[in-house]
Amino acid sequence: MDIPRTPPNRKRRRALMATGGVAAIVLVTVALSRLKPAAPSVDRASIVIDTVKQGAMVRDVRGPGALEPESPNFISAVTSGRVDRVLLRPGAKVEANTVLLEMSNPDVELQLLSADQQLAAAQAALVTLRTTLATQRLQQEAAVAQAQASWQDAQRTAVAAESLAQRNLIATYDLQKDRDQAEQLQTQLTIARQQLAVLAASVDSQIVLQKDQVERLRAIDEFQRSRVASMHVTAGAPGVLQDLSLEVGQWVQAGQQLAEVVQPTRLKAVLRIAETQAAEVALGQEASIDTRNGLVPGRVSRMDPQAVNGTVSVDVSLDGALPPGSRPDLSVEGTITIERLKDVLYVGRPAYGQSNSTVGLFKLVDGGRYAVRVNVQLGRASVNDIEVLGGLQKGDQVILSDMSRYDAVDRVKLD
Repeated sequence: MDIPRTPPNRKRRRALMATGGVAAIVLVTVALSRLKPAAPSVDRASIVIDTVKQGAMVRDVRGPGALEPESPNFISAVTSGRVDRVLLRPGAKVEANTVLLEMSNPDVELQLLSADQQLAAAQAALVTLRTTLATQRLQQEAAVAQAQASWQDAQRTAVAAESLAQRNLIATYDLQKDRDQAEQLQTQLTIARQQLAVLAASVDSQIVLQKDQVERLRAIDEFQRSRVASMHVTAGAPGVLQDLSLEVGQWVQAGQQLAEVVQPTRLKAVLRIAETQAAEVALGQEASIDTRNGLVPGRVSRMDPQAVNGTVSVDVSLDGALPPGSRPDLSVEGTITIERLKDVLYVGRPAYGQSNSTVGLFKLVDGGRYAVRVNVQLGRASVNDIEVLGGLQKGDQVILSDMSRYDAVDRVKLD
């Protein structure tokens, strides 16, 4: 027989299904909310990774520069003049007496002729003065001799008159007259001798004065002669002609630089060190100069007291032989060793890591598949390395590249 069946309640079924669907959505939503966001991916080939090391760390600073002569010989014009001939050009090897160029100046030559004339006149005056003084001395000596003879004759006459007066053969007046004559001639003799002494004493001083005048004019003449000779410009020292840019017909002024001679084997390196790093540079520190053709050791020999355009000039004297091809103005790069640290943790210098600061670096974890951000305390810095004071351990690997675009996340995935 047929059993009647009750039709299913479709409304209840639909309500149960709706309730189950809502519950499923809620569960999925809760589960998804608890999931962490996926870490962004970073191409491993595009970043720089370094390992934290422990041991000796060398602190140094680096800067570009150029080779310069230690003692360049700058040749300046002693007098103004016109360039008549240019005999050599830069790059030529020269000796001390090698003539580089010839100049001319008629005014300087006329001044030399005038100096020659004045010197000759002074020398002639010296000869004339010596002759005149010698003649005057002889004349005065003759006058002394004549006065002495006259006095002696008058003295004999007075003695004879006294003898006659004792026998009353001459008058007392005549005797006194002879005596006065003898005294007068004696006074004249004394004066003549004094005049001879004064003349003899003045001869040397007059000659000395005239000699001094001759020497002064001789010095002027030699100076004028040196001015004329200086217009044949010589190198002054052996070496290589570094600079000579004058042309024939060009007029140069006194004091103007004409040429430069250097010794290519005696060069120094002049480095431009950033003023923020130059504070720790000191005299005597070791340095290494890269000439692009070899490394040359050296030491800091001088530092500029002021900064120019954000850099400080540092001179480095070279201790080793320069490689072939080294010459003045050759571009070089120098590294100056500031300090050697012993048994410290250090790592390669990150893109934005400054000394004595704390920065966030990504440290590799999970076998290098991921990197997480850690705070690292940095200490003293060098050109390529920096000291690690905290946040990392020996053997840790960190990303040194610029990761500023991942500032919003603390974890990245390395592909």
